[in-house]
Amino acid sequence: MPIHPLWIVAILVIVLIIFGPGRLPELGSAAGKAMREFRKATSELGNEVSASVNATPAAPAPSDASAKSPESASSNKN
Repeated sequence: MPIHPLWIVAILVIVLIIFGPGRLPELGSAAGKAMREFRKATSELGNEVSASVNATPAAPAPSDASAKSPESASSNKN
């Protein structure tokens, strides 16, 4: 559903009535900072995810087949 230009004008008039012309620049800068921080956090999260996906997994530790576990050592005594 496309946004009709009349809706945009109505919303701007309502915002102007509620906040007044003096606070509109403050609100605009606050909204700009919030959008900038959101984009920064989103890009950092995306970079983290792509780095973790592209990272090579560590090789598993070699298992020592000659060392016996305590369960197998106790079963051999019987």
